[in-house]
Amino acid sequence: MTVTPGPNPPDPMVAGARLRRERHSLWLRDGDGSVARRLGQIGVLGWIVVLPMLTGIFLGRWLDRWLHSGLFCTAPLLMLGAALGCWSAWRWMQSS
Repeated sequence: MTVTPGPNPPDPMVAGARLRRERHSLWLRDGDGSVARRLGQIGVLGWIVVLPMLTGIFLGRWLDRWLHSGLFCTAPLLMLGAALGCWSAWRWMQSS
């Protein structure tokens, strides 16, 4: 009895080359983005990171005042906001 092999899983190198070719053809069709568009992307990226951090700080300070706990809630919520902001920025960059 012979076993016929199924279709091979896609090779990551082949998938990467196809993605590169698609991006290159898009670049050839559309050209470079404007400077204003690039600056806008940088601004959006900055706000994606900063807003969760500021939310963590404000929420932490409010909880610390309510619980009379110094910086017990502010520090962890700031770190959580930084992690969430970096993760969101990474996801946004991967989708662009």
